[in-house]
Amino acid sequence: MSLKKATLLIIIILVIDQVSKFYIKTHFALHHRIEVFDWFHILFVENDGMAWGTKLSDFIAGISDRTAKLALTIFRIVAVIGIGYWLVTSVKKKGPHILIVAIALIFAGALGNIIDSVFYGIIFDDSYSQVATFLPETGYDTLFHGMVVDMLHFPIWKGVLPEWIPFYGGDYFTFFEPVFNVADMAISSGIGMLIVFNKKAFHQDEEEIAEAVYVEKE
Repeated sequence: MSLKKATLLIIIILVIDQVSKFYIKTHFALHHRIEVFDWFHILFVENDGMAWGTKLSDFIAGISDRTAKLALTIFRIVAVIGIGYWLVTSVKKKGPHILIVAIALIFAGALGNIIDSVFYGIIFDDSYSQVATFLPETGYDTLFHGMVVDMLHFPIWKGVLPEWIPFYGGDYFTFFEPVFNVADMAISSGIGMLIVFNKKAFHQDEEEIAEAVYVEKE
């Protein structure tokens, strides 16, 4: 797969991701929900942390939420630079098609959420009990302190778990509880492809290692 095609894939995902987030941010108040089907809802939430809303400050004592948020955003930027380098290197080495697609998906998803984290705090005002305004006089926060917009919710099953289930028996449970976005889907799909098609994605690297070992023995 060429770098041009990989870039096109990234741009398509980014456009879909950002258009959906802009629409939600400028048409929904926070926690507003539309039930499309019983098992699929559009639910506007904002994520100030990592996956599932986890924050660095939950793990590191003494660090403030704002410092943790800034550190997380900077880490995401460094990570996406590394992923971008991995993508370009894989294309130059003519890596397997599935590997390049997977990396492109992960890169696009990571970049999509970085845009929220870096810029949304200054280009939108808050969504509490109101629909946000695009490019207000004052945003809801500063640069690098924006929150990621999530809206896709799939409560496929709701109910009380059987008592015999360890730890959670008798509790009310929803599957699938987390709310996510297009960028999250791209990241999950890319990682899933690398796990499921591990041998196809990395067979070329294994062949290069085997060849290097053979040459060294010679």
